Amino acid sequence: MTISQSIDVEQTTNTNKMTSEQKVVLGSTTLGFTLDHMDATFLSFALAPMIVDLNITGTQAGVIAAMSNWGALLGSILFGILADRIGRVKVLSYTILLVTFATVLLAFLDNAHTIYASRFLLGMGTGGEYGVSMALIAESFRASRVGKMSSITAIGGQVGAILAAILATLIMPAFGWRALFLVGFLPLIVVYIVRRHLKETQEFKTLQKEYKDGKKKFNLAIIANTPKKAYTSFALIIMLTIQTAGYYGLMNWLPTIMRKQLGITATVTAGYVNLGMIPIILGMAAGMMTFGTILDRIGPRRVFAIFLIASALMIYAFTFAYNMWTLTILGAIVGFFSNGMYGGYGAVISALYPPEIRATAANTLMGSGRALGAFSSVVIGWIMDNFSVSAVLMSLAAMYIISLVVMLSIPGFKTLAQQDY
Repeated sequence: MTISQSIDVEQTTNTNKMTSEQKVVLGSTTLGFTLDHMDATFLSFALAPMIVDLNITGTQAGVIAAMSNWGALLGSILFGILADRIGRVKVLSYTILLVTFATVLLAFLDNAHTIYASRFLLGMGTGGEYGVSMALIAESFRASRVGKMSSITAIGGQVGAILAAILATLIMPAFGWRALFLVGFLPLIVVYIVRRHLKETQEFKTLQKEYKDGKKKFNLAIIANTPKKAYTSFALIIMLTIQTAGYYGLMNWLPTIMRKQLGITATVTAGYVNLGMIPIILGMAAGMMTFGTILDRIGPRRVFAIFLIASALMIYAFTFAYNMWTLTILGAIVGFFSNGMYGGYGAVISALYPPEIRATAANTLMGSGRALGAFSSVVIGWIMDNFSVSAVLMSLAAMYIISLVVMLSIPGFKTLAQQDY
């Protein structure tokens, strides 16, 4: 059944009202994204004082920021396999526990190399959580609603980033950056909810039985078993690499960039810069919902083109902003376009790949993109050490133009616009 056929079926039935099981799935995955992204985003606000206190170079700071994305590749594969073998619910709780442990551990570390290891573990947890959460949503809702539900869950991550900004502003000036990471125990709340209330889906139970009976066999090669499919996967990895590079490059370095643009040297007491990130994060959340709505109306090819071009233009415009108001407004617009596309990748991948490898394809492609895109934090750190903020922003703008060219070359995007959206 195609997505368009699923929409037709849904329109003839009363499926808009969520069942109690669906509410638990959506609530658990969204809250999990919220608190885990809060933990992951703490680094964005703690990085500047960490550089000063621990004598970390810009390049080392870039590696610290990148480690979570490299860990995500291993985590997405490892926890994806475990989820298929022992259950989504158990593995979801394991990933959240790993994120919690890795975040709290940061409060006690005092050199770059041990921080590398902690961030790698955190990335494994967040990388594994993404695929498990998307699988739970895909198995709990009709295909015609998966995109919207996935966007809601993804917005939970932006709420977590806002919480990180607020907590950083309240905690760091009085207690320092180490105390901020101690707050990372909060995701344990989600583990309790998941293990007490969330159950395995019927589709997962049926799939497990079919694997056991030999009726179905997992085959990762489907992702690239034809030249067209191989190119589609390769092109999507490039786009996801740039998506990751833009998002984490901005989130990990934007507070530092804003301080440089504003000439602020007191990193720990620059709380209003942290609060200035909130409109940017709100812009990201609004962009996600807007992108998903437009995606359903005009198709992925046109909406991706609009958002990619706008991202490049707005990031370039950032180079001309030298006061708090213009930085905040432009930052919100940049967030709207650059991160608005994030939720759309799940819907596109779900349409381009068959059901038996849909979750695996999403995990593999997203994990690969995150691992490669993580190098952007290192590169940005090197550019910051050797060039200027303007050079960083122009490099990011150029990446979105590259993504636009790649997107236009994917034949499946045009087909989806005609058949599935």
